[in-house]
Amino acid sequence: MAKQDIDVEKARRAAADPDRPGERCGADPGRWFPVVDRGRCEGKHDCVEVCPHDVFEVRRIDEADFAVLGPFAKLKSIAHRRQTAYAVKADACRACGLCVVACPERAITLERR
Repeated sequence: MAKQDIDVEKARRAAADPDRPGERCGADPGRWFPVVDRGRCEGKHDCVEVCPHDVFEVRRIDEADFAVLGPFAKLKSIAHRRQTAYAVKADACRACGLCVVACPERAITLERR
């Protein structure tokens, strides 16, 4: 999968957000990892568009992940074509926090390892 071009304007707005968590892209790779709440994520690609380290991809939710969603979250997932974000390269995360503040559903958090 080729690295997607960054949406510069969206990344600029996210970078200016005063609530941005993490270490502003200063962390060593692998010290932090993004966690996606699949019950909230609507697969809108904002995380993909702002991540400078190509950590995310949006795809159809895995059957195992879909199975553990509650009834409302399942309906929401179906309404959004069962699309969700996955942190496929979580070890590349540098904790800039852009994904956290860019996500319109607030479905992403950063956790320390």
